[in-house]
Amino acid sequence: MLKKEIITPLLVLVMCQLATAQITDFKAHSYSDSLGNELQYRLLKPADYDSSKSYPLVLFLHGAGERGSDNYSQLKWGVSHFADPTMRKKYPAFVLAPQVPKGEYWSSLKALRDTTTFTQPMLEHPSEPMRLTIELLEKLQKKYTVDKNRLYVTGISMGGFGTFDIIQRYPRKFAAAAPVCGGGDVSRAFILTDIPLWVFHGSKDKTVKPEYSRTMVDAIQLAGGSPGFTEYPDEGHVGAWVQAYRNPHLYEWMFSKELAPEE
Repeated sequence: MLKKEIITPLLVLVMCQLATAQITDFKAHSYSDSLGNELQYRLLKPADYDSSKSYPLVLFLHGAGERGSDNYSQLKWGVSHFADPTMRKKYPAFVLAPQVPKGEYWSSLKALRDTTTFTQPMLEHPSEPMRLTIELLEKLQKKYTVDKNRLYVTGISMGGFGTFDIIQRYPRKFAAAAPVCGGGDVSRAFILTDIPLWVFHGSKDKTVKPEYSRTMVDAIQLAGGSPGFTEYPDEGHVGAWVQAYRNPHLYEWMFSKELAPEE
């Protein structure tokens, strides 16, 4: 009994240290455009990066609670799974995690949280953080040997809305997308019929109601698409993305996708 009581705290300490070490593998950077607008971001490189090889890149869009300027809070949820040593060995990839400043959003929407129709009409131009993120993606593709046919995007809550936003604006940019607890512009659902899409939400989510995801999935299906949809019956807001990013099939599915050549 004594032995168990001694070992358990030690194991917890080791696990916490390992998790911290994994997060710190995301190196801090800052991007500025020609006008001086700045975007803080973290970048995880493949563990054994070899410039003679090409690698996929995952764009991770954090939630509203992780906005700020510390260039660290965006690593709080979900994205740390990509830094797990086993994951990095099985799926060597770049993982990009930019941070939205306080008071700003990934999505550029005409209305926030329309609980009447559960649709999110998009404005013509992307939000400033999204615009800078797209520019940063282009820069990283030039700097590193990123496979342009294997770009993926996923995000939680505000980042789930951002995931729908970016794939509706740039439908030929990403090989797969996994929005969690998000929503999008139903009028543009027809744009998403060809992109591999796996949507996640919790049935008990009171922060972002599951109708946002359900509405988008239904609209894409009506337009002829076949999006995947996992709704967790016993999960709320946070629980949905905890479950989603724990699912090994998500990564197997995501990294198997490649952008099809244009006809």
